[in-house]
Amino acid sequence: MALIHGGDVEGFRLEYGRDPIDFSSNCNPLGVAPGVADAVRGAAESADRYPDPLCRRLRGALAGTLNVHSDTILCGNGAADLIFRLALAEKPNKALVTAPTFAEYELALDTVGCCVARHPLSASNGFALTDELLAAVTPETDMVFICNPNNPTGKTVDPALLRQLLDKCAKTGTLVVVDECFNAFLDEPDKHTLRPLLPDYDNLLILDAFTKLYGMAGIRLGYCLSSSRALLNRMADAGQPWAVSSLAQAAGIAALGARDYVAAARSLIKTERQYLTAALSRLGIGAQGEANYLFFTTDINDLPLKLRSHGILIRDCSNYPGLDVGWYRIAVRTHSENAALIAALGDLN
Repeated sequence: MALIHGGDVEGFRLEYGRDPIDFSSNCNPLGVAPGVADAVRGAAESADRYPDPLCRRLRGALAGTLNVHSDTILCGNGAADLIFRLALAEKPNKALVTAPTFAEYELALDTVGCCVARHPLSASNGFALTDELLAAVTPETDMVFICNPNNPTGKTVDPALLRQLLDKCAKTGTLVVVDECFNAFLDEPDKHTLRPLLPDYDNLLILDAFTKLYGMAGIRLGYCLSSSRALLNRMADAGQPWAVSSLAQAAGIAALGARDYVAAARSLIKTERQYLTAALSRLGIGAQGEANYLFFTTDINDLPLKLRSHGILIRDCSNYPGLDVGWYRIAVRTHSENAALIAALGDLN
């Protein structure tokens, strides 16, 4: 089985007998949110019972945190589960994705035989999305996928352009799927989220997850938001009924209460993103990124392999459509970890 994500931490452990410093995965560098482990242990006491298939308590907690109605929320086994459920529920004939972007969109669409059109992003403008995307949307376009901020480029989309896209897609009958899994790591997340527009557009679906912000990648918990209850019901029916375990539901509720942890993580990310950007620049590497990861290119040959020998994993982005060999993504981590990466790169430069 081919690995399409990250730097294969388990493979490193098996080879070296120790943990690497993992810059290949963009999770919260502070680790699992406080209270989550205790919540999982507590929920395990009643694991002989089926979980609530409607995730009522979790949805209620999310509704309060996000300031949305609980009826607009569908929970799943990570955001990837919801992406595949969406494809299975709607079976689109034609969809539009940017290139490069998160691989799961196209993988899910391929499972239902959807014709996927790639809208290329250009290195000449930092891979920014422009209004050229609007012309690519036609009445035949069933779905458009937007990652905001984009993975792996770290670029946000102009909020005015997203509003234009929603308006055009409302006329063409196109569903706009906006992935906000990294939104909370932005300096101004409220400026970029489309949650306030949910009541105005029933052709909008927002994806998010506990994976990155709360350091819960191994628990598998995501959710999506839409004012179209019919769409959410079709997605719920497109997979097995117990998509979210009772342990994951308890973990999610506990994580939502960890506000100080989130604030500390956001402060750390902002400071360390600036440090990493400046340190890379001194090494002659120009990096970009507005969230908790940076994106760059370099002519250092076999960079992932060389850093692996230093005990460091990074994301080789050459398998993203629209990118060539030499493009990489690194997470923003703690200062000591970031300093170790810079030192290793200095040795190689």
